Amino acid sequence: MFFTDFLKNLKRDEARAKKDTTSHWIKCDGCSALMYYKEVHAQLYVCPKCGYHFRISAQDRIDFLCDSQSFVEYDKELAPIDPLNFVDKESYKKRIEKYKNKTGRPSSVIAGFARINKIPVQLVVFDFAFMGGSLGSVEGEKIVRAVQRSLQNKQALIIISTSGGARMQESTFSLMQMAKTSAALNKLSEAKIPFISLLADPTFGGVSASFAFLGDLILAEPGAMIGFAGARVIKQTIGADLPDGFQTAEFLLKHGLIDMVVHRKDMKKTLSDIISMLVPVNENQPVLYS
Repeated sequence: MFFTDFLKNLKRDEARAKKDTTSHWIKCDGCSALMYYKEVHAQLYVCPKCGYHFRISAQDRIDFLCDSQSFVEYDKELAPIDPLNFVDKESYKKRIEKYKNKTGRPSSVIAGFARINKIPVQLVVFDFAFMGGSLGSVEGEKIVRAVQRSLQNKQALIIISTSGGARMQESTFSLMQMAKTSAALNKLSEAKIPFISLLADPTFGGVSASFAFLGDLILAEPGAMIGFAGARVIKQTIGADLPDGFQTAEFLLKHGLIDMVVHRKDMKKTLSDIISMLVPVNENQPVLYS
């Protein structure tokens, strides 16, 4: 009897140990502390010990920013084509298919309508897991359509960027999205409808060189790396050492390039407070789409 109970307890302990494998533990890149993942998840993927902000998925970001079940995705059927028949280590078509299987979506942008503390907004979120959140023709088109919905419904636009830049596999087609999105956002400015740009880690390249820095207000998460070229490239180009904290959100705030650095737990309230001041709305107003 004792031996039977011992075996049962042993199997139970083995099952529990298997469940709590190393994949369930997270090491903080900021303070090197080892934490149970549920503890970090409960803090919106922020280290409870040092405040380091982990990178999070686009869906997690939507879930914690938007009111429950308020997000309605648009243009999710848009998918990139291969106009150049581009091939490097593998073809562009194969890359798209690989990342589609990985993320469950055909592009690096999720766009749609949402409510943030009951305030209606148009929301665009980049997914870094899809080809490094790169900007291609589909991503540019989704942003422009979100701008059009903002104009039509007189709703604020929020774009959350986390990207390595323009997608090289589309060459000039991707670079033209910088001009295309900037021109669309100018219409939003003329209509005096606010555009809030939120910069997450990392935001670089053609994204930072276009719409990401055109916001009426530019917010960033603590510690986010933001710039155009990487620090190593800049150092090699200018032949000089870079200051401490170069390209971090805090460095950019200190030098007047962004407006606010906002902790993730305060982001939802901060966004709703800003929008409620800039666009007074009736919470029950109908939302129309073309």
